[in-house]
Amino acid sequence: MRIEDVPIAKIRRPLYRQNDATKVEALMQSIAEIGLQEPIDVLEVEGEYYGFSGCHRFEACSRLGHETIRCKVRRAPRSVLKMHLA
Repeated sequence: MRIEDVPIAKIRRPLYRQNDATKVEALMQSIAEIGLQEPIDVLEVEGEYYGFSGCHRFEACSRLGHETIRCKVRRAPRSVLKMHLA
């Protein structure tokens, strides 16, 4: 696993998650003041990035207009991606 800033536009979010608007607003304020404190987790499969957690942090950074987001990147084969999608 490695930590890196990944372009938000390159992260696919294949599973729909309902975000709590209040939580996103609070995170936006916090991130604007002190920055993102906890990276989101993404899978890198064949050069593509997939996010399954950190949906509130992802949404907050997106709404703030950030071009990248700090990520814990774990390389995985397509079989692992399929398990996450099942």
